Amino acid sequence: MSVLSGKRILLGVTAGIAAYKTSFLVRHFVKAGAEVKVVMTPAAKDFVTPLTLSTLSKNPVSSTFYEKSEENELWNNHVDLALWADLMVIAPLTANTLAKMAKGICDNLLMATYLSAKSKVYFAPAMDLDMFKHPTTKKNIDILIKRGNLFIPPSFGELASGLEGEGRMAEPEEIVSFIEKHLESGLPLMNKRVLITAGPTYEAIDPVRFIGNHSSGKMGFSLAREAVSLGAKVTLVTGPSNEVFVDERLQRINVTSAEEMYNKVHKYFNEMDVAIFSAAVSDFTPKIVSSQKIKKSESTLSIELVPTKDILASVGKIKKNQFLVGFALETENEIENAKRKIEAKNLDMIVLNSLQDRGAGFQLETNKVSVIDHSGHVKAFELKSKEAVASDIFKEILLAKHV
Repeated sequence: MSVLSGKRILLGVTAGIAAYKTSFLVRHFVKAGAEVKVVMTPAAKDFVTPLTLSTLSKNPVSSTFYEKSEENELWNNHVDLALWADLMVIAPLTANTLAKMAKGICDNLLMATYLSAKSKVYFAPAMDLDMFKHPTTKKNIDILIKRGNLFIPPSFGELASGLEGEGRMAEPEEIVSFIEKHLESGLPLMNKRVLITAGPTYEAIDPVRFIGNHSSGKMGFSLAREAVSLGAKVTLVTGPSNEVFVDERLQRINVTSAEEMYNKVHKYFNEMDVAIFSAAVSDFTPKIVSSQKIKKSESTLSIELVPTKDILASVGKIKKNQFLVGFALETENEIENAKRKIEAKNLDMIVLNSLQDRGAGFQLETNKVSVIDHSGHVKAFELKSKEAVASDIFKEILLAKHV
């Protein structure tokens, strides 16, 4: 998953020959999972059509404050456009618009939007060799950088004039890569290693039947997505689940039984920075597993159960610098029982679920939790989507300042 996934990108296009590349740039942004809106200077429409960029972005393209038609008159609100954006990219940026940005000259919709922007602004100049080398251009670029704008350097190559040198706009792939690397550098869990357990475990009775529970794995997978979005490298050890999440920063390890989960957790735990145990691990497993399907008969069937290994307690005994988070699903004396688990299992934090809360529990899209830290402080949250709950949990982990 790209760090651009879910981002709202406002692309400003000015009147340079490199504007033809913006169709590819929009496609790259969309492919990365971003939502894109385009604002053009009026002259930029001579180089690339609004229809092309609108089709590729799946959003209307704006270039003037007013757009008139036979049916109505539309006002393009530059303030709303600026507030909508998570980040703004101006590419290509001509020497003309560069000078306007440096001086604060507001004579078109793009400049009005730029001057209203609250987000980071990336700019990729495109101009001829001598224009780019001119002291005024260099000064204007320095002014934008000092104001916090992010400079995407041009490439060395063939220019529209036929000359060869520096001034060619960075290729769309290079622009996307530059922005991704910049955003990643600010992620709080960048390159931290996070272990998450998810889903149920199934304990075999015979080749057909098993003892299990109703866990879907949704909470664990939501935690994995949130960890990845914060820059972490995630090892997800999951029991049987229909949930799907694929990302280059995610290593998914499928297991079935509590014993398998125990072994995989211990294989990876020592190299982790954070470990979150959200799996609903079976507490008991059959002492003897039949090698053949047990036939139904009129007589009753007795199965002797033995306790499974306590995975969370076992890593609590060997943890060093890992920040260890457990989950507790309780039906009575919830807070007291959860606090006891913090001490008994050497946890830094525990997330409490209660089956008494409507809308929380297995197989649901929502959850309601309380987070309890090692000092016993309890922070209760309202019923939320499991994605929002995952975000709350990681905020609490980051606030603990252990990662």
